[in-house]
Amino acid sequence: MKNLKFLLLGVFFGIVLTKSEAISWYRIYEMFKFQSFHMYGIIGSAVGISLILMHFFKKGTIKDYLGNQITVKEKKKGFIRTIIGGTIFGLGWALAGACPAPIFVLIGHGILPILIVLIGAMLGAFIYGLLSNKLPN
Repeated sequence: MKNLKFLLLGVFFGIVLTKSEAISWYRIYEMFKFQSFHMYGIIGSAVGISLILMHFFKKGTIKDYLGNQITVKEKKKGFIRTIIGGTIFGLGWALAGACPAPIFVLIGHGILPILIVLIGAMLGAFIYGLLSNKLPN
């Protein structure tokens, strides 16, 4: 019962992704071929909302669910690491036809081949966890 609000928030997020067609392989394909603004509009909206929320996190206005202040760790700046990381993420997104959040929505829709992508994402996260202390980040 304690985590019901998080379950409901996840269901709402899944509905938003579905209704906005952000889980559509065709929409992602259009985006990577620069044929449609649809996904760029969704991503741009998410970036704008994130900028506003980060401002409130840094001011201490928004707290976590326990009432503690959320601290924002400053990351090292670097052009090369951003280009390499973005390229790896983009290639994975283009090959899989889904970024991390829609994977779960697609599973909920009964698209079972996406389980292969989920296993790959989990394996990648596990390997990153093993190597994170050795990486220059």
